[in-house]
Amino acid sequence: MSQKRAATLGIDGTRTSGEDVRTENVTAAAAVANIVRTSLGPMGLDKMLVDDLGEMMVTNDGATILQKLEVEHPAAKVLVDLAKLQDEEIGDGTTSVVVLAAELLKRANVLIQQRIHPTNIISGYKLAAMEALKYIREHLTKQVSELPKDCIYNIAKTSMASKVIGLESDHFAKICVDAIMSVRTYDDMGDCSYPVSAVNILKQHGKSSGESQLIQGYALNCTKASQQMPTGITNAKIALLDMDLRPVKMKMGVQFLINKPEAVEEIKKREMDITKERINKLFAQGVNVIFTTGGIDDSMLKYLVDHNCYGVRRCKKDDLKRIARVTGGQVITTFGDLSGEESVDPATIGSAEKVYEMRFADDECTIVEGTKSGNCASIVLRGANTYMLDEMHRAVHDCLCAASRTLEANAVVAGGGSVETALNTYLEAFAVSLGSKEQLAIAEFANALLVIPKALCTNAALDATDMIAKLKVAHVQAQSKKEKAEQKYWGLDLMEGKVRNNMLAGVLEPAPSKCKSLRFATEAAITILRIDDLININAPEDDQEMMQKGMR
Repeated sequence: MSQKRAATLGIDGTRTSGEDVRTENVTAAAAVANIVRTSLGPMGLDKMLVDDLGEMMVTNDGATILQKLEVEHPAAKVLVDLAKLQDEEIGDGTTSVVVLAAELLKRANVLIQQRIHPTNIISGYKLAAMEALKYIREHLTKQVSELPKDCIYNIAKTSMASKVIGLESDHFAKICVDAIMSVRTYDDMGDCSYPVSAVNILKQHGKSSGESQLIQGYALNCTKASQQMPTGITNAKIALLDMDLRPVKMKMGVQFLINKPEAVEEIKKREMDITKERINKLFAQGVNVIFTTGGIDDSMLKYLVDHNCYGVRRCKKDDLKRIARVTGGQVITTFGDLSGEESVDPATIGSAEKVYEMRFADDECTIVEGTKSGNCASIVLRGANTYMLDEMHRAVHDCLCAASRTLEANAVVAGGGSVETALNTYLEAFAVSLGSKEQLAIAEFANALLVIPKALCTNAALDATDMIAKLKVAHVQAQSKKEKAEQKYWGLDLMEGKVRNNMLAGVLEPAPSKCKSLRFATEAAITILRIDDLININAPEDDQEMMQKGMR
């Protein structure tokens, strides 16, 4: 690629401008999209990522792949950030949004080479995206209440179709939907939400993925501090401590002047007694389960065992916060009160019907069941090795996000390239109705949308041209003939190599996922299209000399 460098800038740097920088940006974006393109859809392939330390990761999750890549080109970084944004907002559809953004850029670059100004292309893309979103809302979405009861399960199965657990999608779909339904919460305005963060996911080695299970309670990857403690407590009163239960040590700089050796033993005894007094204050409130982020001394362990108390040490603070939320307690950071004395507020003590220990292979977990608010669930994943468990975790997380967004939005669309083909047909007709240069941009936008069904066919080893032609015929008839309106839900059946009504077949996606991926892809493409100058500032000479010395 030839690049025009400015001879004199007035600054210490080099400049690439005009057609060269746009071509460079499009090439970088296409290179990133080509990496994840083959992992799209239920027949997508996996990627093996190996870092400089030899650590390996096998995945087909678009966001994970792009985050692990050390992308240097500024335009390519925009697509990496795009996948991250889609993952945070929706949790699914990260691969398709990157592939679509790259295709929009490629089509725009073709128009620029035909002397269409970028401003006209940007205006056309904005108008096309606005019309597409309007068409999705008015014609392609269906309310969850209009569909059979297993609609949410079908959403979950569609999300998992491309994952490593796709063959056991029935089992995991039931687990994920039951988990997300059990964490339903209402805010002060009466609005319902399904927070994915309320579902705890544990990974345990051993057995097969089909042995994974849902626990209606909160599971910690921690066990009791002593084998002499009881294995279960009913009617549990739970104290959540963010401190050590070890002998109290004096602060730095505190000195004792003693006249006799016996005073040393008295100091040590008093250090032990202070901790015991704190534990006694907890016992006075009826506490029989203690979770702490710090350690528990051996002498204190014996004290807890004598009082038939279940104690867990070295818990994560995030776990304690979530347990506090569901048990109605609070994390205790200090025993001090406003009067300068030490006491325990009864409001900080949580409650649960049962706290017990459960064994998975070689590990034990602590389960908190029957919580006060009741909106918590835990999924225990079983697998042969760490790589399998990590990929299962990502798949289950995407599935939970898809189910959550569907329940919150109460709207779904047909999958399998149905939405993209319907929009392509509609936007082609809409573009012809315009008498301006934006017509060309909208037509290219419509053609770019077909990259999703084309990639699905290619990854499934099908003839993309033949399948897209059949799908286009169905959607043209749906938009032109009222008696064939139901064909607007037709999409690809990659297993049988034909087209079908995916709404009836249960291949569904959350409506917010499609809308946001379309909006995000368009915004990312426009952001890169606006760039017509790339200026690289050279490092100061002092820094260059230091770098050269460091290399020596």
